[in-house]
Amino acid sequence: MTLRNPSIPLAQMLRLTLLGIALSPLAHQPALAADQVQTISFDIAPGPLGSVLEEYAQRAAISVSFARTALAELRSSGLQGNYGAWEGLDHLLQGTGLRLGRDANGGYLVLAPAPGTSGAMELTALSISGKAPGALTEGSGAYTTESSSSSTRLNLSLKETPQSITVLTRQRLDDQKLDTLTDALDATTGITVIRESLGADSTAYLSRGFAIRNFEIDGVPTSANMDNYTQNTAMYDRVEIVRGATGLISGMGNPSATINLIRKRPTVDPQVQLSAEAGSWDRYGLGVDVSGALDESGRLRGRLVADHKDQHAWIDRFDQQLSTLYGITELDLGDETLLTVGLSHQVTHSTAPIRTGFPLFTTDGARTHFSRSFNTAPDWSYYDRQQSTLFTSLEHQFANGWSGKVEYSHARNDYDTVIAYVDGEIDPATGAGATINPTRWKAAPTQHSLDAYLTGTFDALGREHEVIGGVTLSRTEERGTSNFGGWQSARTGYDDTIDNIFNWNGSSPKPVFTQIGTTDMTETQYAGYLTSRLHLSDAARLILGARVVDWNRVNKSALYTGSRQRTERTENGVVIPYAGLVYDLNDTWAAYASYTQIFNPQGNQIRDVKGSPLDPQEGTGYEVGLKADLLDKRLTASLALFRVEQDNLAIADGRLLQPNGFQAYRAESGTTSEGVELELNGELADGWQVMAGYSYNVSFDTNDQRIVTEIPRNSVKLFTTYRLPGELDKWTVGGGINWQSETGYALSYATTQSSYALVNLMTRYQVTPQLSASVNVSNLFDRHYLTTTAGGIYGAPRNVMTTLRYNF
Repeated sequence: MTLRNPSIPLAQMLRLTLLGIALSPLAHQPALAADQVQTISFDIAPGPLGSVLEEYAQRAAISVSFARTALAELRSSGLQGNYGAWEGLDHLLQGTGLRLGRDANGGYLVLAPAPGTSGAMELTALSISGKAPGALTEGSGAYTTESSSSSTRLNLSLKETPQSITVLTRQRLDDQKLDTLTDALDATTGITVIRESLGADSTAYLSRGFAIRNFEIDGVPTSANMDNYTQNTAMYDRVEIVRGATGLISGMGNPSATINLIRKRPTVDPQVQLSAEAGSWDRYGLGVDVSGALDESGRLRGRLVADHKDQHAWIDRFDQQLSTLYGITELDLGDETLLTVGLSHQVTHSTAPIRTGFPLFTTDGARTHFSRSFNTAPDWSYYDRQQSTLFTSLEHQFANGWSGKVEYSHARNDYDTVIAYVDGEIDPATGAGATINPTRWKAAPTQHSLDAYLTGTFDALGREHEVIGGVTLSRTEERGTSNFGGWQSARTGYDDTIDNIFNWNGSSPKPVFTQIGTTDMTETQYAGYLTSRLHLSDAARLILGARVVDWNRVNKSALYTGSRQRTERTENGVVIPYAGLVYDLNDTWAAYASYTQIFNPQGNQIRDVKGSPLDPQEGTGYEVGLKADLLDKRLTASLALFRVEQDNLAIADGRLLQPNGFQAYRAESGTTSEGVELELNGELADGWQVMAGYSYNVSFDTNDQRIVTEIPRNSVKLFTTYRLPGELDKWTVGGGINWQSETGYALSYATTQSSYALVNLMTRYQVTPQLSASVNVSNLFDRHYLTTTAGGIYGAPRNVMTTLRYNF
């Protein structure tokens, strides 16, 4: 086999397309014992090398990773005869100038020739990056990805992962204009987003009957105290959501879901993207993304992302500025070792942020009627936040095919907020009856995280298996957090009366917040885990693993009056087992089942009316389903059935409050949550990308009464784009729909939200190869709906956003 066009810079192409893929440094590695023991008869016809390699991988039941664009000019004469896995691949690559290697999890890699060897052209050493082959989505134009490690830490295809995974690729984030994590989750199958605020801090994510509190960045757990919901997606290559318990990698075993944000990586070739946006309600934004090699050899690479948004909303008097800065550098210390250093900094300032919205009922029990633009926030309210993260990692590929990684990160979340909520029952004639209750919160939680793991393969019973083991150490602290005495009201001496809410415009007495004491919180979590994927047969793979956790949380409070209080919760030696089985029904379909136990301490503010923390959540999660790789793996499909059995589920205790003024909760035992999820992601035909998902979910208490009714029983989420053919190929058109059934809190002060559908449209025109213009229309039919049923906050009316992108 020879290259058709010798002028193609193959080394450069390979470095670019394989950037972000963990490569083995070995050339001509001898076949392992498993390859020698098991041989398979092959009869593969000649064809493009990429297609031949894919057919070989399917027949041999192995993973082969390569850059498709780098092999586009190569053909293969096929393969006939009996071969072991390594032997057959080595035969296919003979004469191509390419070489064969192994990845960290036992798969096979097609690599460029080793430096110094003869070949058709000079090739430089390839970089490693610790990312799974085929995982990076930037530039792929796809709505799916080839692999993910968010479920078990092993780099597996979505089909090989025995849990439900949704990957929002870079293309989909751009097409659907999903600029924040909240936007992204609102577009994700099986996730319910409850917005009880706008510009404040009370947005909730729920999945499978439970609140989501597991967040990761590049696979490293990050505390929910870091306000992850405000993350700007401009920094990320993709967002991965694993539904169900993931205690194996993410903590103590929250049964809802784990959200994993995967950062953008530097590129070898220089690239610059400039963006500008403008939309309804005076929303504007500017962005720049610069990446490339910082030296001639390409061993030092960097990337800088800067993004600024200045945005109003459909809500009167609301304004928000959001600035994001992200930088990352990679340095190849050798062909086998990679050093990464980076930082991110995000500043948010919100003026007149809404929290809880307007009162829902009148004195005669009827629903109130306010315009969608009505803002219950006083003029003097604000929410300021600065989030900073510094991270560094060292990765190494060992000569035996194993690899290891150590990563340290330090995160800080400074926030200062003055907010208020409006409550009461309104006299429909006079507008009297409303009260306004302000408070101030100020804190600076920090988190130190150390994550280290070692992964590779081993031989047993004539087959090769993968294993990964590691430790995760985390310490979250809040020191000297100001205590301003909680919510102010008439009982504290504040004039909380709104004479006529129908004429109110945000003018209320500005309170004086006097600090009465401080609080401290320290939470540590030390964990070790071990996971193995056992190849039981050509079709069956069993994943077994366990995580052992020591957890401790200490809360201290001190009042200037001299009062002191200290509470501590400790859990030592908690073992969280995990088991998953995947069985290939044929080359396309696979069946799977998974099981995990749940042990999850409640959030720091989940306390009863006495201020005592609730006992940890405990239970068991089960999931079975089917997955498929369709249309040459360009389209993925999944069907999942799940059931979660749990004790100590935190339920809002009506209007009761904790002593610190937060919502009080009670523990509900004997609860179950069950449902069905279906999802389709990828390319239906050339230029036609689609995401379609359906979710059914119900939760019951021990008396078979439905609970957690704020999660809709049924929901549908769909989005698709199509690049027009022929002379119209500069146009891409698309749209989607989000529909959900009736929801509502089962509380006396709450209402219900009837079923509704939101329709969105988008179009993009490629003005030149470098310049594109896109338009996104949201809520096309201007549907009125509430984003929470516990207060009066309307969702966004019909609106338009125009975006220009210039790449060079």
